Amino acid sequence: MRRADRGQNGPVREYRRTPRLRHLGISIKAVLFLVMGAVMTTIPAEAQSPTADPALIDDLVAANRILYDQGVVDGFGHVSVRHDKNPEHFLLARSMAPGLVTTNDIMEFDRDGNAVDPQGRTLYLERFIHSEIYKARPEVKAVVHSHSPAVIPFGVTSVPLRPIFHLSSFLGAGAPVFEIREAGGPATDILIRTPELGAALSRTLGAAPVALMRGHGDVVVAPSLKEAVFRAVYTEVNARLEAEALRLAPSGQVTFLNDEEAAKATATNAGVLIRAWDLWKAKALAATR
Repeated sequence: MRRADRGQNGPVREYRRTPRLRHLGISIKAVLFLVMGAVMTTIPAEAQSPTADPALIDDLVAANRILYDQGVVDGFGHVSVRHDKNPEHFLLARSMAPGLVTTNDIMEFDRDGNAVDPQGRTLYLERFIHSEIYKARPEVKAVVHSHSPAVIPFGVTSVPLRPIFHLSSFLGAGAPVFEIREAGGPATDILIRTPELGAALSRTLGAAPVALMRGHGDVVVAPSLKEAVFRAVYTEVNARLEAEALRLAPSGQVTFLNDEEAAKATATNAGVLIRAWDLWKAKALAATR
């Protein structure tokens, strides 16, 4: 269609009105609406959550390195922290050796253990340990899962893991043993590879800071990332010391912390554990430079 316009001081101008959009019966506004709608549907809601504090991510990297340097984890094991901006989510590295984790390896997961932005990266099979504990324990801010060597015997014998010195006083709250056969039957691969198994482990953990996993390792939780690392390290140390004490006193005459001592020592340790964190962090990060 042609249209003529006469300017105030100029000649008549002619131009064509393109018929294409009108022919299709679609307005420009409608096209923009459709395009924007398509873009929005490709962006998951989780991806629009606020970015976690970079300092928290740095601490999570340090936690991985510390646990490796202290002999709690080796090529296996993992540590997570609850997202500081979205408490329904948590941060965890991609599937890799903890001692090699960098900031670029940290991923965000939703409450069901789904990666928010996987980018084709391999995920830990046992991420459901973390997701199910965070669901059940809102006060928990960090979770460590390890195959802590000295702990393993306490998960396969009738000898309970008990606090033998003040730095492991948190064990006074108990360290129940998770038997995967009760939740998954007699023929699992021992791994917590489903939400159902993660929920069963969480039920065994209950309100305790530590649960042993028969033939597997342990899970440690705490109200902060630094305290979770502290507890994971001293769970391993306590297991070594307790085993040695039981060798010295085979008839079982070992004096453990009582409930009152354990509670008071735990409160004291919470105020000073930063000393251990700073030392372990400096050593672990120096070893990777």
